[in-house]
Amino acid sequence: MTNGASAWICVTCGNEFSPAAAPPAECLICVDERQHVPAEGQQWVRLDDPGHNDRALAVDEIAPGLFSLCLSPTVGIGQRAFFVKTPAGNVLWEPPGFVGAPLLDWIAEHGGVSAIASSHPHLVGASVSLSHLLGNVPVYFNRADSRWITREDSVIEPWSGRHVVTEGVELVQCGGHFPGSSVLLLTGADRPGAILTGDTLMVGADRRSVSFMRSYPNLIPLPERLVRGIADTVDALPFDRIHGGFPGHDITENGREVVRFSADRYIGWITDVIRDPDEPG
Repeated sequence: MTNGASAWICVTCGNEFSPAAAPPAECLICVDERQHVPAEGQQWVRLDDPGHNDRALAVDEIAPGLFSLCLSPTVGIGQRAFFVKTPAGNVLWEPPGFVGAPLLDWIAEHGGVSAIASSHPHLVGASVSLSHLLGNVPVYFNRADSRWITREDSVIEPWSGRHVVTEGVELVQCGGHFPGSSVLLLTGADRPGAILTGDTLMVGADRRSVSFMRSYPNLIPLPERLVRGIADTVDALPFDRIHGGFPGHDITENGREVVRFSADRYIGWITDVIRDPDEPG
């Protein structure tokens, strides 16, 4: 926190903005076409506001060394964070806009973190403030999305393409939702291969498919070119499981086949190759 003041949090998206006497006039994340400002208008809260930090933390170990962290009530768009535990250092993925004791104490009890990262600018949360409280660990932010940084700080480390965060944990840029949208690839003898996807690949409610969008709340699709790029990038990775950014968004087997099927289906619909069998003519 700077000069005794904590960061501002956008109530709608949960991203942090630099400490200042007054919040920004608008949230650059929410005014973009991929997000939205609610009907009641832009709202802000200080990150250290007691009411904001009065939340409970639910933790679920969904695979060996992979923990899902969910807050109640939710913050911003309600993503779940992931804590990836490895012998070479732990990684916090998609952190919320929250620095309360339930989260900080749990992280401390489980060995702290050596890095923080997110799939894209919508799910950055309070990464910089958390870094400051956790030893100024690096916050990885893709270079292609640098204009969407809402809080500049020396802990932010740019990356592109592929970047090994620690042994068995690698950032992989896929593009699509944002040019720098990425997945986190988890490999190693102690866990099945998995990707953490955020909004880069949105796990379907059926848990047997994924989808690809420029905007999920505003229903703006991606073109065939970008969907193929995501699918081809992911197809080259060694994984079986997919864990999305929200509770219950888990595909526990045949992940690569799910992505390829879903990409082919999506492209079939947007190119009019696939049609509803009940459609006249």
